[in-house]
Amino acid sequence: METILISTKWRDLWNETILRFGTKQDITIVLAKFLTSFDDFDPLKHPRKLQFHYDQDYVLLATIANSTKLQLDFNISPLKKEFIIENIQKHYELQFKLNEEKKITYNKSFTSNVFSLKTLYLKSISYLTSEVASSIISSLHHLENLVINSCNGLKSLSIVSNFELHKLKILDCLELKFLHLKTSKLKSFQYRGSLPWILPEFHFNLSEAILDFRLGPSCGGIMSKDFDATLLTIKNSQTLTLCRWTFEELIWPSISPPYGCFNFYKLRELCWIDNYQKDEYCKDALFSFLKLCPSLEKLFVMIDDESYSGGRSSSLLMQATKCTKLEHLKVIKFKGFTCRKDEISLAKCLIQLIKGNVPKINTSDGSCLDLDFIK
Repeated sequence: METILISTKWRDLWNETILRFGTKQDITIVLAKFLTSFDDFDPLKHPRKLQFHYDQDYVLLATIANSTKLQLDFNISPLKKEFIIENIQKHYELQFKLNEEKKITYNKSFTSNVFSLKTLYLKSISYLTSEVASSIISSLHHLENLVINSCNGLKSLSIVSNFELHKLKILDCLELKFLHLKTSKLKSFQYRGSLPWILPEFHFNLSEAILDFRLGPSCGGIMSKDFDATLLTIKNSQTLTLCRWTFEELIWPSISPPYGCFNFYKLRELCWIDNYQKDEYCKDALFSFLKLCPSLEKLFVMIDDESYSGGRSSSLLMQATKCTKLEHLKVIKFKGFTCRKDEISLAKCLIQLIKGNVPKINTSDGSCLDLDFIK
């Protein structure tokens, strides 16, 4: 009983929220005070949540995990709803310049001398709050991990960080059409949404690349040559998520014979996002890609029938790819298959590609295929 009472007390303290009111110009000052009052050694001494109402119609929700991690949710109050929705739907651009010495009006008190954030989560930025978000970002000299989520109306995003940004995650910004990256030290890039024009200004070698473009391209006219710079950033990845259509339409035309030998020599883990074509599963593109991955250890094949299919045929892929045996494969998992027959067929073909012991093959329903039965 004592444990339950103590636990309840801690939970109440943990969920306590500071309520503040002001204007847009006050945001950085309020955030600075909120963060500097947090004590890592006594985290319950001060509330971890801030709700800041500004300019009557807007709400900023700030949550701090510790002195280096902050989440900002640019929410909206229900007042003047029609006006707010109209402005949220406006297209806008974001330019995030990290490690900048130059400060602008909003961030005079929001400097790295006050606190050193390393992880920042930004959610629901809109046309009306884009300037504030850019202002906050420009003052974070030690940011290593940036997450941008569900920003309606965001059309163009530019991120400049010559030093410390190592991880970038962009999720569900469904109207994004242009992504400019000047991030020479980036090691992990995760993207979920429609494929925008990606413009890497510097070459960087990603160790983790999650390219979930299952919604297809965000605009027409993207060709394989436009993806070449991005392809070079993922060549040495150890972990990769890739959609079949991305390989067929944007990667294969650039690496297929007679353009030379291209392999993902360092790739250890692959998540392959696919779908059914004409009510059956076509494995040609997957196997063509697997033959480029001699060091692969883990394979996850995910079926999503809602994902973009593309229009390119993969009929010549298998013939044009040099056969490479998979000597290190230890894990195979299927997800989203609706027909056990397709899983068995895929498993049989995978076994032919594996050199050495065949690992357990986990199916979509969580069971394991009987290897003696399918061989």
